[in-house]
Amino acid sequence: MMRRIVIALFLVVLCLGVFAQQKQITLEQAVLKQRSEFGPKSLSGFDWRIDVSSYTYIDGDKVVEVAVPSGKALDLLVLKDLNQILKSNSLPELKRLNYKWVNREVVQIFSSPYFIFFNTKTKLVERKLKVVENSANWDLSPDNSKLAYTIDNNLFLINSNDEVKQITSDSKLGIVNGQSVHRNEFGVNKGIFWSPKNNYIAYYRMDETMVTDYPLVDITQRIASVENIKYPMAGMKSHEVTLNVYNVANGQTIAIKTGEPKEQYLTNIAWSPDEKSIYIAVLNREQNHLKLNKYSTTTGNFIATLFEEKDEQYVEPSKPIEFIGNDSTQFIWNSRRDGWNHIYLYKTDGTLLKQLTKGEWEVTSVVKNDVKSGILYFTATKESPIESHLYALNIKKGDIVKLTSGEGTHYPRVSIDGKYFVDFYSSITIPNKVDLYSTSGKIVKNILTASNPYYGYEVPLPELVNLKADDGTTLYGRVIKPINFDPARKYPVVVYVYGGPHSQLVTNSWMGGSRLWESYMANKGFILFTLDNRGTSNRGADFEQAIHRNLGSIEVSDQLAGLKYLKSLSYVDSERIGVHGWSYGGFMTISMMLKAADQFKVGVAGGPVTDWKFYEIMYGERYMDMPDENPEGYKNADLKNHVKNLKGNLLIIHDDMDKTVVMQHSLTLIHEFIKSGVQVDFFVYPQHDHNVMGKDRVHLIDKIIKYFEGKL
Repeated sequence: MMRRIVIALFLVVLCLGVFAQQKQITLEQAVLKQRSEFGPKSLSGFDWRIDVSSYTYIDGDKVVEVAVPSGKALDLLVLKDLNQILKSNSLPELKRLNYKWVNREVVQIFSSPYFIFFNTKTKLVERKLKVVENSANWDLSPDNSKLAYTIDNNLFLINSNDEVKQITSDSKLGIVNGQSVHRNEFGVNKGIFWSPKNNYIAYYRMDETMVTDYPLVDITQRIASVENIKYPMAGMKSHEVTLNVYNVANGQTIAIKTGEPKEQYLTNIAWSPDEKSIYIAVLNREQNHLKLNKYSTTTGNFIATLFEEKDEQYVEPSKPIEFIGNDSTQFIWNSRRDGWNHIYLYKTDGTLLKQLTKGEWEVTSVVKNDVKSGILYFTATKESPIESHLYALNIKKGDIVKLTSGEGTHYPRVSIDGKYFVDFYSSITIPNKVDLYSTSGKIVKNILTASNPYYGYEVPLPELVNLKADDGTTLYGRVIKPINFDPARKYPVVVYVYGGPHSQLVTNSWMGGSRLWESYMANKGFILFTLDNRGTSNRGADFEQAIHRNLGSIEVSDQLAGLKYLKSLSYVDSERIGVHGWSYGGFMTISMMLKAADQFKVGVAGGPVTDWKFYEIMYGERYMDMPDENPEGYKNADLKNHVKNLKGNLLIIHDDMDKTVVMQHSLTLIHEFIKSGVQVDFFVYPQHDHNVMGKDRVHLIDKIIKYFEGKL
């Protein structure tokens, strides 16, 4: 009897010890350290070595090289040794390792203010390129011998002898060279485009002198000053963009003759391998008619329209053409012309050779175009809209083979020679696995299997759910419950929403796409719920374009289907449901609070679009057309027209320097609330742009959580 009592007491003490070991994450950890402290173990800085059967990665203060397939490892670069070499060359030392392979032996390293090219075999610095003070938009030439960059609104070029050439000399405010245009829509994220053989630089020249100034107030000075930005609102005058080509050898510049109208979008710039031609996906302002045009590099003359694409809703080119190796006669093109994003093979005379992929699924990326084997490697949602897998396509035969296994999200890196790939893989239950495969699909070895990075902490993990919209469409969601969840209790729910185009919050990946602060908040006694409604990505054109001309309608309907699911759960308190989102999610939050006022008790909307006529042309007109073309759609989406419906508690948060969703959205809505005698709460984050980042984000998430704690 005594022995049993002793054993029982031992087990109690053991259990109490295990319980005591469980730590709570802090708010700072949840907001700022999801990756740095709790990111699953992986191969940091992974890169395939060029023309060598090996890969490299960063392990602490060294770069490790691993031979394939033997797995033999060696320390290729050691930070201490590298810094001694840099110091002996009068170059600044590295605080932490960074590198990128540029050829068989040489890596590119950045140690401010230099791009350094270091030979790993000879241990010599082969070249350095100095980054000029106050410069931006750095773009290295393909042979890494020159660096193009901008200072203010002009374009410059520097070589390894520190010789600088000024390419443009525009002094007029509103003329911008070498920077991204069209407010970074249509896949545009840069403004400098080197030719393959380093002989030319194509660059955007944007004239926005005719675009209305929008005032932002800089409060950092004793007398606050106005900072004007160019902000073309829907239906108003847009900027005018041209593409110029600079000849590096003779210093001459020619303009590509893209013609009229001037208000058009020049997207997806691509050079031919022989540098004789440049290709531009030209889109009309209405965004429903695309032309893939070919131009002469030497004269700027229009050569031909290779093909056209039209759509009643919109055409949205996001990826330039990609040539098949060094062959200047064939290229691949991504298009949604059949309702799903697929790959098409073309000749440069505009002849469609064939559609390479087809089906009710989306190609998400082209990973590698292996010319020697005639194989195209791509990732797609073929298995599930919330998963991503690698496939090999035989261009000639048309056969497609799935290469990755295991339900979840795969981020493959195919070797330079096309013989192997390293698969970085996670799922809702797997933090991270790194496996080496042959490109025949055979696994060679497991490189790394990460453990749960939250081991020892009370961190609830999400669960994936799917449900049906009113018309039977499948919708995907995730649920996060408190770590001490009791199904006999009734819990308040906070719906975290975005809901707009170019987003997918729910995936079969580690954490399900959620942020750590959501788990932190769940432990405060909430259930966190997220649903991807119609309008979001990776579900095909019909799913995404269902929102066209009527933003805030079918999205709200789908979110209410999610609400119906929540209310079917015995542990959900249907009287205590809140909603939170930022940007489009802020628009959705207020829409749900006003258009389904009986369903939501509390809302927190950050940086919300409240009236689409105040939003910018490129995004706004794609989804809503112009205000005079769609007055009913704009009226229904104008949240000022629904303020009297509010029944719950609403907190609106905005940044005073927001250049994406200008403060006018929140202020005009609040003004309407006041005129209608409806109470709302409002908070401003000074000196922040669109959303609150850095250490101040802790304050933001704390405010959001406390608002729900107090009101819900």
